Amino acid sequence: MSDILQKHLVFAPWVDPRTRRLPGTIPVTEADWLVQDDAFSKQLELREKLLTERPETVHRLYTGCTPAAQELYDWVLRLLPARGYEVGNKIRRPDGGEVVPNRDQPLLTLGRLVAEDLCLMIPGSAETGGEGEHILGGAILCFPAGWTLAQKFMRPMMRIHKPVAKYTEDVGTRVQRLLDGVRPGMGLMRGTAHHSNAPLHNPRTEEAGRVPQGALPFIRVERQCLFRLPETGAVVFSIHTSVIREEDLSEEQTAALKEWPIREAA
Repeated sequence: MSDILQKHLVFAPWVDPRTRRLPGTIPVTEADWLVQDDAFSKQLELREKLLTERPETVHRLYTGCTPAAQELYDWVLRLLPARGYEVGNKIRRPDGGEVVPNRDQPLLTLGRLVAEDLCLMIPGSAETGGEGEHILGGAILCFPAGWTLAQKFMRPMMRIHKPVAKYTEDVGTRVQRLLDGVRPGMGLMRGTAHHSNAPLHNPRTEEAGRVPQGALPFIRVERQCLFRLPETGAVVFSIHTSVIREEDLSEEQTAALKEWPIREAA
């Protein structure tokens, strides 16, 4: 059961008509990208604990993807002052936490600075596999919803989504077209939501499958964004996760939820 909950949901994909139906993508700018909500401090505490105690579980970076990770690092650090961070020899977050910047450990540093999980998708090749598809070349993934970074790292998109029955060849082709079409300067955002009783950090192997459901008292929402890095051309896939009790939704969110077929999954 999750012990880090939002009291207010800043993004509910079932409310906006554009995000409540497939493909559900809308434009997003860098100014509207990074989220700080009422669970920000608690989420960053958990991220620090995971990064300190289990870095091999939540972090992976392919050597050939290092330039993209460093480009992402530079970009995020440029955005931080406008988000209330004090940037110097140490970076002071809006919640008071301090992080020592280290460009040689770009994803490990970013994982301590922002609440978003960050995945880097790079074109596959003869060397890495996945020719014609993007592969997961690096990630900081503290809040997986029932999957593990170890099983997805360096895998192409079709293989990453192998356990997902609805992720057909046709869907895979459309997703690949979407990744190919992302242009620098303007991102895309979409959202997912499902009922859940799982903790925020919920890694599960493909072999383990789903846990028995039982009571599902929470709604888990992922605010997913895609941006292309202009220098390396890598695609950043970010995930901001919220877990909230249904009774804490706003009146508008509650009313709209009654008309949306929210998925149920532990």
